[in-house]
Amino acid sequence: MSYKYVPEPFRIKMVETIKMLTKEERIEKAKEANYNMFNLRGEDVYIDLLTDSGTNAMSSKQWAGVMEGDEAYAGAKSYYKLVDAGKDIFGYEFIQPVHQGRAAEKVLFPLMMGPGKVAISNMFFDTTRAHVEIAGARAIDCVVAEAKDPSKRAPFKGNMDVEKLERLINEHGPENVALIVMTITNNSAGGQPVSIQNLREVYEVSRKYNIPLDIDAARFAENAYFIKQREEGYADKSIKEIVREMFSYGDSFTMSAKKDAIVNMGGLIGIKDNAELYQKVKGNTISFEGFVTYGGLSGRDLEALSIGLYEGIDEDYLKYRIGQMEYFAAKLDEAGIAYQSPVGGHGLFIDAAALLPHLKYNDFPGHALAVQLYIEAGIRTCDIGSYMLGNDPDTGEQLESEFEFTRFAIPRRVYTQAHIDIMVDALIKIKENAKDVPGYKITWEPPILRHFQAHLEPKK
Repeated sequence: MSYKYVPEPFRIKMVETIKMLTKEERIEKAKEANYNMFNLRGEDVYIDLLTDSGTNAMSSKQWAGVMEGDEAYAGAKSYYKLVDAGKDIFGYEFIQPVHQGRAAEKVLFPLMMGPGKVAISNMFFDTTRAHVEIAGARAIDCVVAEAKDPSKRAPFKGNMDVEKLERLINEHGPENVALIVMTITNNSAGGQPVSIQNLREVYEVSRKYNIPLDIDAARFAENAYFIKQREEGYADKSIKEIVREMFSYGDSFTMSAKKDAIVNMGGLIGIKDNAELYQKVKGNTISFEGFVTYGGLSGRDLEALSIGLYEGIDEDYLKYRIGQMEYFAAKLDEAGIAYQSPVGGHGLFIDAAALLPHLKYNDFPGHALAVQLYIEAGIRTCDIGSYMLGNDPDTGEQLESEFEFTRFAIPRRVYTQAHIDIMVDALIKIKENAKDVPGYKITWEPPILRHFQAHLEPKK
């Protein structure tokens, strides 16, 4: 199908020069990085799609806000501006800034779980899963079945399997389920959205068994836009109204604000109305992040975040944002390249197992495609598959992922139509020579979150 590119609802006011190395230089740089895309220097990357976290372009209003940031250690006016924005958008009584999403998890999760406990999610992302395990608990994924078929088009493939959720609660015992986590959008499932109906049903289950529900809210605005576009009864509601209803079906939220709040650094914890829990959150924040009114952030970061929260829910911006992904997806449809469909909110997840059918899960096809994309066109992406999933925390055995994706995470307000066309051309060329792409093996790995640091080499 063809899809017209949605024009940017902004003018470019400042640019950063980028340069593509030669293919020979890129081959050498990949080898020097031990074939780990996180080890590449940013200056050696032409199009950087490793993550959409903190890689966004801030607006002129945000940069103006940077100059107004109040750097007082305690009680800065920028803190109160951020808290007011959080209360207004999410409807929660308590808003706590932290320096990023994993800091929010580090502060909150140990207060809610420990050894012998489990946490259940529609799907945990890597750092969230790690913080569950660091707290001594075990993470269980419970996504709907259609999410496991990349070729199947369904409007809300990020949803929780509610029947399975209730079955898991009864199998483990409600007293042993420390937390239910709803990830919106569902990153590991391909940036797929979660419906209001599913959020409501999961919340009802959480009430039935008296289990707290936390929303992993990194991409809340994109999720709200999908609801407006796809869910019956929401076409005439504003994004803010949809966000308010979404968050009414939770007890807390943890957020990397480096995504939908369009900033380079920042995170939030929201507590709906539990003053006792918030007091404990403040204690951990002081221990891990700094005083509660700055939470590991400078005043200028707090100021930019308070502005970015509103810019991220602007409907014209979201139409362009999702439109970029739909243009990319339409080009891949024309080329016959499989991806998690329909396209997600923050990026496009290539079905690496389909593109590289000669590679098994323990050849890490998602990672193999990521390396090849860098060598082919200077594009940095990452694996969302067995390589990222890692080893079983109890047996040490390599886990097999439900998906073998290579994620193209598109930074907000950064790349243009021409850059997307380069991405498509690189994938087409790799597809034409797919059999020549090698699998990879790990030569060294750390015990937790290995994909950030591991060393690999191509298999012979």
